[in-house]
Amino acid sequence: MNAVVEKCFKSASAVVGMLLVAGTVLAQTYPSKPVTLLVPYPAGGLSDVIARTVNNTLSKNLGQPVIVDNLGGASGAIAAQKVLNSHSDGQIIFQGSPNELILAPLAISAVKFKSEDFRLVQMISTAQIAFLARKDLPVNNVDEFLEYARKEAQAGRPITYASVGPGSFYHLLGEHLSKVTNIPMTHIPYKGGAPANQDLIGGQVDIFLAPFGKAYEELQKQGKIKILAMLNSERLDSVKAYPAISESKSLKNFTFNIWTGYFVKKDTPEAIVQVLHKTITDSLSDSAVRSGLEANSQLVAKPLSLQAVDKAYADGTAQFRAIAKSINLQPQ
Repeated sequence: MNAVVEKCFKSASAVVGMLLVAGTVLAQTYPSKPVTLLVPYPAGGLSDVIARTVNNTLSKNLGQPVIVDNLGGASGAIAAQKVLNSHSDGQIIFQGSPNELILAPLAISAVKFKSEDFRLVQMISTAQIAFLARKDLPVNNVDEFLEYARKEAQAGRPITYASVGPGSFYHLLGEHLSKVTNIPMTHIPYKGGAPANQDLIGGQVDIFLAPFGKAYEELQKQGKIKILAMLNSERLDSVKAYPAISESKSLKNFTFNIWTGYFVKKDTPEAIVQVLHKTITDSLSDSAVRSGLEANSQLVAKPLSLQAVDKAYADGTAQFRAIAKSINLQPQ
């Protein structure tokens, strides 16, 4: 009997040894060709800006070109599914957020993947959320907006709010806004931030609760949109010119933000995940990357260990599922 146990132990040890060797080889050879950084929205939006701020430094750290690929649709779920349909070799890095990986499966019946099908490798940044309005909306702050929206709804003309797709975080924010104020509002979904911005500038949609970027500051200066508030609990240094939502009389607690991270398929070999984790973390310490993200009002993430990253993703999944449940989000 002892001989059998000893034989099994030796076999298991041999397997573990081979796996360790295989992992070392993977770490030494990855990546052997260009890597794709998949962005789940069209070019021109803030997600695209983040990717193009990071990709050159990430290319240098990986030793291979990192090519930004924009693929919008279904609140980012089309791009997410493309990652799952690819090999688990780290050749596609997904630039994602709770918007695509947690909320889209809850809101779109055609989306069959789960957030657990992906592994977060590292946080990148947190976006502040701006309360944007079309330039000719006859309001100048959040309280005036709510008064106007209530009158319009009573007259049978509910205001419209943009999002980057059904079930997206920005859709949920609009629904939540409607719920907490008891004011009917109409959802207008788009395939990404860029087309939503075009219609906001063109006056085709009334408001857009959107991740803030410096481009919006320029648009306001040019008189093309209005920035009514930031969904922050206080005025932050980078956006001191705009009221925090907490300064309003009616929406003091309507504070939200959303983070962006880099993901791979869950079954990607650990050796590759560790290489990516190190190179992404190193990229975040690069001064050009940090200044580029901060120039677009992104709050650069504090680098986390892989264990801490796993916990943060699990916690984020629970938090966003709770938000979806609070407004009784139904799959479409």
